[in-house]
Amino acid sequence: MEILKEIKITEIGNFQIGNSEDKEGGTGVTVIISKEGMRAGVDIRGGGPASRETPLLSPYSNPDILNALVFSGGSAFGLNASTGVVKYLEEKNIGYETHFQKIPLVCHSCIYDLGYKSKKKPDEKMGYDACINSEKNIPLEGNVGVGCGATVGKFYGMDQCQKAGIGIYAVEIQGLKVGALVVVNAWGDVFNAKGEKIAGLTTKDKKQFLNFKKEMYKSIKPPNDNKALGNTTLAAIITNAKFSKAHLCKIASMAQDAFARRIDPIHTMYDGDTIYALTTDEIEADINIVGTIATKVLETAIERSVMLAKEGDDVK
Repeated sequence: MEILKEIKITEIGNFQIGNSEDKEGGTGVTVIISKEGMRAGVDIRGGGPASRETPLLSPYSNPDILNALVFSGGSAFGLNASTGVVKYLEEKNIGYETHFQKIPLVCHSCIYDLGYKSKKKPDEKMGYDACINSEKNIPLEGNVGVGCGATVGKFYGMDQCQKAGIGIYAVEIQGLKVGALVVVNAWGDVFNAKGEKIAGLTTKDKKQFLNFKKEMYKSIKPPNDNKALGNTTLAAIITNAKFSKAHLCKIASMAQDAFARRIDPIHTMYDGDTIYALTTDEIEADINIVGTIATKVLETAIERSVMLAKEGDDVK
């Protein structure tokens, strides 16, 4: 029996990934572009998503392709970065064909990083620069792009949380390729496959972990001064298997299990947790297998997102 072989996410093909960021401001943009167009689905579980054009991915919507997926910081302010992505795609004559002009189709989801370093927001230039950088197609992990301002374990706000960022992982089996790109910016803690906490809520001196749920259960009343409102974990599953938008939405739904296994608590009203599933539409594969592998690669990517976060860029 052939086992899953680790590959580079760029080996899936027909995608280019780029980042831009403001290190001093503590925010950034990550973009996934398909010049030929990609079919996509989405599953949104968090209670506070900031997003653009996600209805395009409904099985009931037309058209059937997407040109770019954008992840950024800045909460709803960060949606401005899509303007730069649309500008880039228009210059490259990439988009949905209409009678008069090609229309770039772009979906965008944001994390809330306004409490990290400054209130700097991604703008049109940052979105455009991420597209330019995607031409090199060198996916990066850690505190880059949208991961620049990502943090985890924010029950007490920014004072006792830890740094996170972007994680990437991909595998191949019998020609089937499945990868995941995730930015972890969670209210809750992050755990490894053994159930061990690897990042999240700490003591005030940041020398030890606190038990998130024990702190959470101290009072059942809504907090008067809630410091934990800004979070959201975002992921993109990328595969070369042929699926409809409806099937891709199901794969994204299955992959939410990775969030539930590695982040706790998850899918709260303080998070906008969203998973996209994208395909290059090349080979036939069983949806159950792809959904299961998608969950596995996303779990590993989540671990990498915190393990590769730079200590020197920790929260202030």
